[in-house]
Amino acid sequence: MDMLTSKIFLRKTKRGKVLKVVREHYLRDDLWCGSDLCKKCNQENSEVLDDAPLSSSTLCACPHYVVVDTNVVLHQIDVLESPAWKNVIVLQTVLEETRKRSTNNFKKLKEIMATRKDNFYVFVNEHHKDTYVERNPGESANDRNDRAIRKACSWYQTHLEESQQGRDKKKKIQIILLTQDFKNREQALKEGIPAYKVDEYVKSLKDFPDLQEKLAASHSEDNAENREPLFPEHWAPTRIMTGIKSGKLLQGIFHCSRENFLEGSVSVEGQDKSILLQGHASLNRAVDGDIVAVELLPEDKWTSPSGIVLEDQEDQDPGDQIEKEEALLSNSAKGKDRQPTGKVVGIIRRKWRQYCGILLPSVLAEGTRHLFVPAERKIPKIRIETRQAATLSSQKIIVAIDSWPRTSRYPLGHFVRALGNIGDKDTENEVLLLEHDVPHHSFPETVLACLPSMPWTISQEEVKRREDLRNLDICSVDPPGCTDIDDALHFRELSPNLYEIGVHIADVSHFVRPDTALDKEAANRGTTVYLVDRRIDMVPELLSSNLCSLRPDQERLAFSVIWEVTPNAEIKKTRFTKSVIRSRRAFTYAEAQCSIDDPLQQNELAKSLRGLNKLAKIMKKNRMDKGALQLSSPEIRFEVSTETNDPIDVISKPMLDTNSMVEEFMLLANISVAEHIFKHFPECAVLRRHPVPPESNFEPFLKAGKTQGFTLDVSSNKALAASLDAAVKPDNVYMNTMLRILATRCMMQAVYFSSGTVAPVDFYHYGLAAPIILISHLPFAGLYADLLVHRLLAVAIGADVTYADLLDRKCVQQLCNNLNYRHKMSQYAQRSSVALHTHLFFRHRVQDEDAYVLSVRQNALQVLIPKYGLEGSIYLKEKDEDSKPAFIYNPDVPSQTCGNITIRTFDRIVVQVSLDSKYVQHQKIAVHLVQPQIAGLSVEAIKTVNDSEPIPKKLKAGK
Repeated sequence: MDMLTSKIFLRKTKRGKVLKVVREHYLRDDLWCGSDLCKKCNQENSEVLDDAPLSSSTLCACPHYVVVDTNVVLHQIDVLESPAWKNVIVLQTVLEETRKRSTNNFKKLKEIMATRKDNFYVFVNEHHKDTYVERNPGESANDRNDRAIRKACSWYQTHLEESQQGRDKKKKIQIILLTQDFKNREQALKEGIPAYKVDEYVKSLKDFPDLQEKLAASHSEDNAENREPLFPEHWAPTRIMTGIKSGKLLQGIFHCSRENFLEGSVSVEGQDKSILLQGHASLNRAVDGDIVAVELLPEDKWTSPSGIVLEDQEDQDPGDQIEKEEALLSNSAKGKDRQPTGKVVGIIRRKWRQYCGILLPSVLAEGTRHLFVPAERKIPKIRIETRQAATLSSQKIIVAIDSWPRTSRYPLGHFVRALGNIGDKDTENEVLLLEHDVPHHSFPETVLACLPSMPWTISQEEVKRREDLRNLDICSVDPPGCTDIDDALHFRELSPNLYEIGVHIADVSHFVRPDTALDKEAANRGTTVYLVDRRIDMVPELLSSNLCSLRPDQERLAFSVIWEVTPNAEIKKTRFTKSVIRSRRAFTYAEAQCSIDDPLQQNELAKSLRGLNKLAKIMKKNRMDKGALQLSSPEIRFEVSTETNDPIDVISKPMLDTNSMVEEFMLLANISVAEHIFKHFPECAVLRRHPVPPESNFEPFLKAGKTQGFTLDVSSNKALAASLDAAVKPDNVYMNTMLRILATRCMMQAVYFSSGTVAPVDFYHYGLAAPIILISHLPFAGLYADLLVHRLLAVAIGADVTYADLLDRKCVQQLCNNLNYRHKMSQYAQRSSVALHTHLFFRHRVQDEDAYVLSVRQNALQVLIPKYGLEGSIYLKEKDEDSKPAFIYNPDVPSQTCGNITIRTFDRIVVQVSLDSKYVQHQKIAVHLVQPQIAGLSVEAIKTVNDSEPIPKKLKAGK
């Protein structure tokens, strides 16, 4: 039976008026309690709570159901993942409060309940007439919720009493409340409800002794009040908000330096220059990604980055003491390179997550407190307590941060779970996917249910709705081993002065329909992630490698852009159509280049490729003349053993004309489609922009160019492109590439956006010199952005119908925000995968290689080894080390001088690369100087590669 009650709110408007808001609230008396014991509810086939639950708790030995308070979910969510938990009641009050206070914990709780639905039961207490409670006048929302939780506990006990008549008292089921709230626990005991702290209950579970290690660390350490604080106290939230409002404080995102753990910066919206932070006190317990409140120092105390490369290299817990920082930071420039400098006075929002890494066991044999070293260098070490150190020290593990008291040098956390053995390839891959938040779970059944049945064929009805292009000589050009062939090309001569060219993209929008489980999964994943040895698909493999892969000699659905162009690449006509195609061949870049270069090949595909390549060169020249940038970043691929799947050789990826050819036509397709959908949908077109970098971004680049005698012009992209083309030295052929690498690092991040959220003047793509564009790479390279574009284009040409969210600029922008995040994380994951395989490659090798100095620091040289795309540091002097030779650092050049040898930016040197196995649980790539020879620093050159394993004869190419 339904009952109706009302919730009444008073709300103040912006104009000061007070509005009375009345909301109807329905109550029922037929909501099932979820217990198999119950004889009153009469529900069938939904039993979750056992009729005779077994208890492994020494604290509460009688049969019982557990009700968890909100603070348990907020602070001990990792504990709830254990199979120890059965017969758990999650109240609607707790769910709603968790959703409001922590989105991450709410999602995790939902996942736990979904995977263990037989052990967790959600009771909708807010809509049951006997458990709903009104908020009393003057009562806080938190106190009202605590009262609602206690009310539900009491109701359960009374409700089940009738069904337990005749049972022995010791066998009767009790309802126990787990809460960390002292006041709530005391009140529950007064009301006759058994209530315990979650940590004392967990410690009483005799069958799960290891579970207590997952307990979140206490927010206040024992005897903390008796210890000297190491950090300034954080300001109260009200004081922070007042300071921000008055302009005394600034808020922004904290970024920890990868090069110096004692430095960081805060990016403030609307300001070109970040705010520099130096030293423990100024960083004040901020963790990378936190939103912080910063107070600027007086201008006469502003400084610049110290130029020191510094890692927290403590191999054991140093205790709660902080080293003297004056020597480490004293050489920060005080001249013209100064930048705004400040200190963190408070944390507005923490961005803590779970971290992967390794354990540094305590030197004490029976010690339980240990240091955890995160894989991400920007995250500080974390103190955890565990009795499993002997086992965990050889494994990669996951740890969560719980708190960071003023009296503790490091944050406090707890062990979550182990991933696998250190050095194991599968474990290391799992680490890099987790660290970069790449969704890589198996596709759920609801998603797979959206896929077409096999065998699949194109129906005649579908052919009639499309343009039939199966007669055209279409081909694809991709990297070797590519199975997700998502684009193809064609060229034909219409007349001596008119050609037809076409770009054909796999029509994934035919299979991924809006608002389906498949669509939602693809939107969440955002992009396909390419690692060295595997691919994490955005859509199931049936689509990515089969039905949406333009395989040769198979009919496929496509979206085509077709142009009529002159021999001078002047576009005369553009049209868009959904099509059916049949590719003639899948070329690799090298195979396509051979077809172009071999005059004996006169087949139609070879002629088509030559025509495409000729037009592409003209198009590229036109773009470069307009100011498009040709930047650089080292790209390599691995030769992989077919027997062990480990890397056995590293090869630089060659850049052929065919690479550029494909890029030019994909770029042309992007611009053409962007103009068309923006014309039809000016408020919700999905575009990509590349903001103009602020001049301050170019300072390291300009200084590096000046050391080589070049005056570089960064006033515009065209001026920059001309400067880069002119910056050539015959005696250092790699120097121009190095300059382009540094220029790449000055660029802003290109981002997806909804056209209605940005002024048209800001649509410009700086790197490509394009006024409007969709994306900066392949039109369907496994990106959800491309799926949105396909849908918009289909509506624009009348090939499909629209839906509400597609035309809502706010919904589109939310999707774009996720796409930007996923795309950035995928790039980081790909780089980490290359680094991992480089690590594996050097497991049994020591090699001497050519390297170039990327930057000269006060205590180190940062070098690039082009063959491996690897960067490393050669330390000229370690902390507290006097054994190495003395160097004189000149920050104005910059350079390092030892005797008659001076090393500057871009100098070619020879280095020795190996795997540093000093600590088994923390191996890393080591780089040592070979040439020039500097006594006390350089190592001897090796004449042969030290390879303890024979190289297998069978090879396969890694993508």
